[in-house]
Amino acid sequence: MNLPPHREGRYWLPTPEGAYHAVASVEDTLERRFLRRLLSLTETPETADDFWEECCEGDSPEAVSALLERLWRRGWVQELAEPRTVTDRPLEEVLPGLLAGLSDGGGTLLADPQGFYIASSGFPHQTAEELAALSADLLSLHQRHRRLLADRLGLETQAWGMIDAGGHSRLGIWPLHIGRHCFALVMTGIPHFNHPHFVDLVWILTNRYAPSSIPL
Repeated sequence: MNLPPHREGRYWLPTPEGAYHAVASVEDTLERRFLRRLLSLTETPETADDFWEECCEGDSPEAVSALLERLWRRGWVQELAEPRTVTDRPLEEVLPGLLAGLSDGGGTLLADPQGFYIASSGFPHQTAEELAALSADLLSLHQRHRRLLADRLGLETQAWGMIDAGGHSRLGIWPLHIGRHCFALVMTGIPHFNHPHFVDLVWILTNRYAPSSIPL
C-alpha cells in the first residue's frame, strides 16, 4: 500500500480539527469512524500498513490510502516525531487543567449525559451544577427537534448558545459524542477548539468510555 506523503517512524494523532469532527456528530462516516479509532487507542500508532488495514475493516489498500490522503488534506490528522501515550490519571486530576485552555471567557465545564458536571474550570460549584443540568435539558431538546433543524432547515451543528444583540455567543454548549455517550462542553466567550488541549480531552474521554479493541 502506498501511503500519502508520510515518513516511516512517525506517529499519528488527530489534529484539534480532526478531534472535533470525530465527536461533533453521531453521523457515521468512514472518516469519522477512522478518527474515532485513532482516538480510542492508548498510544499513537506508527505508520504501518497492517494497522491501517485493520483499522479500516479490511478495505482495499487503495481505499485505505485514499482515506488517509483525504484526512491529511483536510488537516484532520497530524504526524508526530515521538510517540504519545494517553494519560491514565484520574479524570478529576487532569480535566480541569485541560478545560482551562479551551475558552477565553474564563469558564469551561464538562457535563455527563445525566446533567452532572465531571470537571469545571472558572465556575463556582453551584453555578457548574446548574449549567450542567441546563446542558442536559438543551441537548435533549435538540434531539427532539433534530429533524426540523437538520433536515428542514439544514442546520447540521448541534451546539447551542446564548447570543447577545450583536450575534455573539456569550455562553455555548457543544455535544461531544463519545461511544454511546453524549457529553456536553459548556464554555463562556470564544471557544478554542483549535487548542491541543481539545485533542487530549477527547482522547482521554474516548479511552475511558469507548476504548479500542484493535491491538497495536
